[in-house]
This record gives sequence, C-alpha cells and structure tokens, in this order.
Amino acid sequence: MITEHHKDGAALFLGDALENLTLMADGSVDCIITSPPYLGLRDYGVDGQIGLEETLDNYLENLTAVFMEARRVLADDGTFWLNIGDTYGRGSRPLTQPAQTFEKGRNKEKRPQDSRSLRLRNKSLIGIPWKLAFALQDRGWLLRSEIIWHKPNPTPEAIKDRVTRAHETVFMFSKQEKYHFDVEIIKEPGVDGETMVRKKDVWTVPTKSYKEAHFATFPDSLIEPMIRSGCKPGGVVLDPFSGSGTTGLVALREGRKYVGIELNPEYMEIQRNRLGFPEPEIYLFEGDAA
Repeated sequence: MITEHHKDGAALFLGDALENLTLMADGSVDCIITSPPYLGLRDYGVDGQIGLEETLDNYLENLTAVFMEARRVLADDGTFWLNIGDTYGRGSRPLTQPAQTFEKGRNKEKRPQDSRSLRLRNKSLIGIPWKLAFALQDRGWLLRSEIIWHKPNPTPEAIKDRVTRAHETVFMFSKQEKYHFDVEIIKEPGVDGETMVRKKDVWTVPTKSYKEAHFATFPDSLIEPMIRSGCKPGGVVLDPFSGSGTTGLVALREGRKYVGIELNPEYMEIQRNRLGFPEPEIYLFEGDAA
C-alpha cells in the first residue's frame, strides 16, 4: 500500500478498497461519496478489480462487503451517497469491454474482452441499483433517498427497441435516524426564479468528460450538494473508489478534508496530479519498513 499525505488535508491510498478500509479507525470519516465500478462495463487491467465477477451475486457480495466495512468507518451522524449504474443481460455474450489505454504507465496494452458470461436473460434490465440498495438495507443501512441523476446529454445509443437511457441512480444512506443534513444550504430557485425551495430528488446535471481519464467522470455539480448538505464543515469525505479524484477535488474546494482509495495506479496518478499532490512522500509496503 502506498500512502500519500497532502498538505491541505487529503490522503490517498493505493490498493484494494476493502483492505484499506480495514486499516481505518471507527467513525473516522463524516461522509462517503462514491461511484464503484459498474458491472461488466470495463476491464481496467488491474488484478482484484470489482466489476468482472462471473455472477451478479458475486458482484453484489463484493460491493456489500466494501460498504459494510465503510459503515464502520463512517461517523454515527454521517451520510453515504452511492451512485451506481444498471445494465442489461446479454445472454451468452460477455458483458465486459476492455478499458481505454493510457498514454503513460504500465497498462499500455488493451486486454482482450473477457470471455465469461453472467448468463442473464438477453436484453433484460438487471436492476442492479435496487438489488444493491436492498442488500445494504438488509444489513443495517437506512435508505433515506433515491435521487435520479438526469443527464441532459446522455450517451447516444443505437438500440431501436426501447427508449434511450438518460439517468442514473444515486442513493443516500445513513447509519441512524438522526444524522447531519443541512437542507437549507442546498435550496434551489422555485418556479418564479426567485423564491428558494427545498431541493427535489431529480437532479439535472450534464455529464462531463475529463480527457486524462478517457471517460465521463463524476460532474462537480453532482457532488457539490452531497458534500454541502451531508458533510459538516471541516469534516472528512471518503471515496473508496476514487477514480480520477473528482470527489476529492470538490471536497477540498468546499472546505472539507478528503480520503481517497483507488486500486488502479494509473488513476491514482491522475488524481494525484489533479489534487496537486507532490511526489509520493510515504511508501508503506506489507512486510517492509517505510
């Protein structure tokens, strides 16, 4: 594991999300915001990655294990915001697509398409977000809100026998009935354009590309209300699947501290640069002295 400390209150951990979470203290973060790898979407060429499981159950089990450990790490009055995408069964065809290559780093070669199949009925929407939400609910999380992230600029689809998907799901969880949530700070203009009203559960936020990551990342404006309402000022925001580091970028800008965990060293380098980290200051390897 490599740990890099940032002078402005951020820390990045390179390695497996579950393994790194087990090293964190109980109640040490105030808010969790994350978007884990979607099922069968990309092969990032990194051993231990989530999203390439042979069965849907294994995928849900792996994510549930991570988020139950994250529950221990979250403060009792904290909130957990989870963005998760859905997909369709493809019968005998594999779901996985190779990830984009990077210009720099060790993973320059595309890996071939994974030959495993989840053997889900062809063309049937799986319902992954709610399957995961129910699994977490059954294990003690309080499911407080379902938020529809409406994308006015969705990815074009060639499918002609259904409507184009233009949204994803964001769930808000808490550990207990009373928790930190500032409903006033995220009020939005009413129909008259002047009166401020409470934010609704449909958020229209365009997707935003980040050229270094080669795919659409979390938009800043999607994360901002989560942090402003769900993390106390000066608190700590955790992203156990930190990717290119957008959660950290917004957290620091909003006056919070940040902890990011990322398995892929290429993405770790991207977020290290985005967050203004110096060259790695501390290296910790299992079994070795620093």
